[in-house]
Amino acid sequence: MALDQSYALAPVEERTAPAHFLPARVQRNRLERFLQGRPWTALRVGFDALLMAIAVGVTVVRAPNATADEIWLAALLAPLTIGMLALGGLYKHDFQVKVVDGVGRVISATTLAAAAAITSAAAGTTQLESHALVPHAWAAASVLLVAGRVFTNWIDRRARAAGVVATPTLIVGAGQIGALVERRLVGEPELGLHPVGYLDADPPSADDIPLRTAPVLGGPEDVGRVAELTGAKHVVIGFTRDPDSQLFDVMRDCEERKLHVSVVPRFFEFVNVHHELEHIGGLPLFSHESTDPKSNTFAVKHAFDRVVAGLMLLLLLPVLLITAAAVKLSSPGPVLFRQRRIGRDGRHFELLKFRSMRMADPVAAEDTLTLLPTDMAPGGVEGMDRRTRLGAFMRRHSIDELPQLINVLRGDMSLVGPRPERPEFVEIFEQRVRRYDDRHRVKSGITGWAQINGLRGRSSLSDRVELDNHYISNWSLSLDLKILFLTLGAVLMRSEE
Repeated sequence: MALDQSYALAPVEERTAPAHFLPARVQRNRLERFLQGRPWTALRVGFDALLMAIAVGVTVVRAPNATADEIWLAALLAPLTIGMLALGGLYKHDFQVKVVDGVGRVISATTLAAAAAITSAAAGTTQLESHALVPHAWAAASVLLVAGRVFTNWIDRRARAAGVVATPTLIVGAGQIGALVERRLVGEPELGLHPVGYLDADPPSADDIPLRTAPVLGGPEDVGRVAELTGAKHVVIGFTRDPDSQLFDVMRDCEERKLHVSVVPRFFEFVNVHHELEHIGGLPLFSHESTDPKSNTFAVKHAFDRVVAGLMLLLLLPVLLITAAAVKLSSPGPVLFRQRRIGRDGRHFELLKFRSMRMADPVAAEDTLTLLPTDMAPGGVEGMDRRTRLGAFMRRHSIDELPQLINVLRGDMSLVGPRPERPEFVEIFEQRVRRYDDRHRVKSGITGWAQINGLRGRSSLSDRVELDNHYISNWSLSLDLKILFLTLGAVLMRSEE
């Protein structure tokens, strides 16, 4: 939507956002207040306490000969675990919620609580042997609390995605970065933040920022009045032409009005989880540590890739043989489809898939470059649909990708990493998309951060690049394990590449 200049120049009191920027779902109804406030936190605490009571109760029932000391010590695990969960920040309102978020911290909390209970038995007046029930209670509590955390996170995420929880949000800075923030918030409603407008005293024109759709409601100094008019409870500070001293005053104003503030940092493309915060006097310094694909940790990753790929090939051997036979019988042609792709350091390799299409006519088989929209990645059905019925089924369930385990075993690919692309597309994308070639610092992957976030087949190329570079900058072995786990759910989606 183009910016209405008369609207932008109107007095701030008259700049209430148009109706379509303040949908009914953004209004703070009772359910939203419940899910965002203390009642929801209290309910989560109560739910976890109930699960702990069940865990302890089941443990005691299964040990009818337990002594009073053993029962008391097992019961002590409940308040200790709730306290550890609270200290671990598991009851605070998170900006972003994933279904599996907090699972590791839950197990850590129950483990620390169990250790504290056993320590109290050793240091107190009870017999040391009275801790016998604690390991059983710990195991039951860990299972129940993890399941409960996944369930409550799912409810929270679903409520946000459905718009039940949608906090009106203002964006300071109406330039390219502000528009990117708006796009991300609109594209990911599960964040629970709905952009209602911008604050910028000197905004670029709508023609210069075509992705900007929300209106400019005033300057940064108008944050208080605009927040009251729109009901905004969250402010995202991006980049503006105003001096930092003025933005400091904006943040102070937000603090006084109890508005939540998020800040897009300068050099945000280089910010990752490996940064360390240090202080020189009162001056904070962030040390920058980039990902080193030639480090020892990456050597562990590549060894892990090959071990897992080898085991999966052995376990899936019956499936591979049956699929190979079915492909051979479904239509004339080879079982495996081979295609040149670009991997780490720009090296070419042959990517393997089960053939899912009929062999093309020799004249039509000439490799032609499919014309794509500017921000569209290739994938799916290109040109004439030559998929066999078996091929369509394999693509729908990602079975055609299984031979890439051989690529991993050879060392051409990794289990997790950016998806490899054809050489002819790489040449275009390196000119078209900023930082596209950053992906070639690491091995390509069968699955990746972009894929589990729904960017498979023909999808936004810039979004893919952003998520792939995010993965590279924030890489860790635990992140790889998380992606592999989430891939189990993602492959069930009907999407093709």
